Amino acid sequence: MSKIIRHLVIIVLIMSNSCEEIIPPAPTENELLDGPTTGLSHAEQRQFLDGDIAFNDEVFSSLDGLGPGFVATSCGSCHAGDGKGHPFTTLTRFGQTLPNTSPDLSIGGPQLQNRAIPGFEPEKIPDGVPSMKFTPPAVTGLGFLAALTDQQILQYVDSLDVDGDGISGVPNYITPPAYFEQKSIHQPVNGKIIGRFGKKAAAIDLLQQTVSAYNQDMGVTSTFEPIDPFSQLSTDPEVSDQTIRDVVFYLRTLKAPISRSEENSQVLHGKATFTEIGCVSCHIPEWTTPETDIKALSNKTFYPYTDLLLHDMGPGLDDGATEGSAETYEWRTPPLWGLGLAPNSQGGSYFLMHDGRARSIEEAIVMHGGEAENSKNQFVSLSVSDKEALIAFLESL
Repeated sequence: MSKIIRHLVIIVLIMSNSCEEIIPPAPTENELLDGPTTGLSHAEQRQFLDGDIAFNDEVFSSLDGLGPGFVATSCGSCHAGDGKGHPFTTLTRFGQTLPNTSPDLSIGGPQLQNRAIPGFEPEKIPDGVPSMKFTPPAVTGLGFLAALTDQQILQYVDSLDVDGDGISGVPNYITPPAYFEQKSIHQPVNGKIIGRFGKKAAAIDLLQQTVSAYNQDMGVTSTFEPIDPFSQLSTDPEVSDQTIRDVVFYLRTLKAPISRSEENSQVLHGKATFTEIGCVSCHIPEWTTPETDIKALSNKTFYPYTDLLLHDMGPGLDDGATEGSAETYEWRTPPLWGLGLAPNSQGGSYFLMHDGRARSIEEAIVMHGGEAENSKNQFVSLSVSDKEALIAFLESL
């Protein structure tokens, strides 16, 4: 046997005996954000797959409707693995500086299209106009939040702080778009509906969120939103109603993030500390869905750690711009589930808060002000070990 053949045989033997070391193990289900919720029927699984393809695989170009102004070329480019976005994909909103007013479309609002197809110039915000940057959120578990009734959300409203705990969450009442589909879960007030999605809770449901993303993020029109945001002219639909519906269904039926290390002693200690310093006053841990049109989402208890309400977060987080009835310093309590997996879609690092300005969980906590000032101060006063436990708990979500 020649030396070359002997060497090849040795290499094959080494490789065959070392497969486990060469091929990394597949991630477990609780290490991934994407994937369908359990219990979908065969037909629902098919629609989920259609929505998955439209959300993650379909990339628009100028030939099929992109632009002329845009921010991204696909849904998935802002939500890699259905997770949080990166500063590179951050959105900029402007044009509304007072609550309950309409954004000034004459200056290009409500969203900046900072990129453009050849032959067009990207938008620029006029000098002196306040704006706010939004890092794209994770999109998993949204169907459970969408299934909640307005009445469930309203139980946590304490606009006058009657209980004296310093927390006075309020809903963001939104004027529904023309295509809004009234459901029994909604309770209109003077023609407006509670928003529950987005950094300022400016989207009532996932249909509005999806239609707006196609239109404002990609410049892609639909029968729901036929006005091109760049020219403000009506155009033929560039995405079908069926695709919109498929993406909405996909977002509704993505699984809820699965926590990890729940029985770890440090995590359990951190969970108790999270409660003790009052974080659960806004980050409500547990909800249960009512009966809904998707059986897999009905009567399910889930743990998003949000109240879906607006809170005064203090002057440090006041960007001078707003949406709907929210004040410029008010932000919706973000769900914390999936927080520990955020770096997977953010390039290995954390970019937290509404605009990604916080580079760690501790930094994000310290940026809390307003209604969260007391809890923030209690966190700052914790021992090093208590802080580490609390962060370990948040990373386990």
